[in-house]
Amino acid sequence: MEYQGNWQHNFIDNNGVKIHYVTQGEGKLMLMLHGFPAFWYSWRHQIPEFSENYKVVAVDLRGHNDSDKPKNKNAYRVEDAISDVKAVIEGLGFESCVLVGHNRGGAVAWEFAYTHPEMVEQLIVMNAPHLAKIISALRTPQQLLRSWYFFLFQLPWLPEALFRRSDYQFLKGGFTNFVVDKDVFSATDLEIYKEAAAKPGALTAMVNWYRNFFQSWLLDRGWGVLKVPTLMIWGEEDAALGKELVAGTENYVENLTVRYVPGRQADWRISTRFSSRSRKYRFCDSSSKSQPGQIGTTTPTSDRPLARQALHRRL
Repeated sequence: MEYQGNWQHNFIDNNGVKIHYVTQGEGKLMLMLHGFPAFWYSWRHQIPEFSENYKVVAVDLRGHNDSDKPKNKNAYRVEDAISDVKAVIEGLGFESCVLVGHNRGGAVAWEFAYTHPEMVEQLIVMNAPHLAKIISALRTPQQLLRSWYFFLFQLPWLPEALFRRSDYQFLKGGFTNFVVDKDVFSATDLEIYKEAAAKPGALTAMVNWYRNFFQSWLLDRGWGVLKVPTLMIWGEEDAALGKELVAGTENYVENLTVRYVPGRQADWRISTRFSSRSRKYRFCDSSSKSQPGQIGTTTPTSDRPLARQALHRRL
C-alpha cells in the first residue's frame, strides 16, 4: 500500500543490517523513533510539520516494516539499537540531532542520549519513562499488572499467533481498544499497520525486542544525571504506564521539562502531533534560554492548555 507524502525513502547500512527511513526537509537533523507495534508511518503528520525547519528523518527500527529483520533473537539488545541510531546520524552526514522517541522508541532515545550525549542536542520523549523508573516500578504489583504483555512476549510463538489470529485483530485492537476518539485510526490506517506487521519475519522480530527486555533493556546501569535538555510529554491516563513513572525523573535529568496531556493523548494509540505553536515555546530551539514553558524547567503539574497547543492533532 502506498503512503502519500513528499518524503523520500532510503536505507542506511549498519554492519549488514539495513535500516529503512523516510525523510523530508533540510536543516538540522530531527530523528524520530516510533513505538510498538508501529513503524515510521506513525510520524506521518509530524514529518511535514517539522520539515519546514529541519531535515526530518523517521526510521523503521530494526525488525519493523522495511528495515532488516535479523533472525537471531539477541540482535535486538540495547547496544544494537544504539548502534543503529548512531549509524543513521553519521550515515546522513550529521554529528548530532534533535532526538524524538515515542513508547519503545522513547526507550531507545533515552539509552542513546545516555550513551552518546554529545550527539543529542535535545531529547523529546512521549510516554516513555526513564529506564530507572520502569525498573523500579516493575517491583510493584500495580505496574506488574499494567505490564502484563512484557511477560506474554517472553513466550515462544504464542505472541505471534495471537497477533495473526482473526486477520490481525489483536494487533488492530492494540490501536483501537484504548482510544477515546474512535475516529483516530481509519480502516486504511489499520490495514497499513497490519501490512507492515505481516511482512515476513516482522512479528517475531518486533516481539524479540521484548524478549530481550529483562536480559538487556531492564538492567540497572547505575544511571547518572543526563545533561541533555529533555522534554517529556505524558498522556495522563496511559493504560500501560502509570503517571507515577514521571515523578522523580528530575533526579536523573538536569534540564527537564514535563508536559502532561489529558487522557491518553501522548500514548501511541491516540498520539497527537506537535503543532507549529510548539515553536512558540521553543521546545526544539537549542539556542533558547530556559524560561517558563521551555526546556529547562521541570513542570510536574498538568498544563492542559499548553499541552493542547504543543500537541493537538492525532496521529
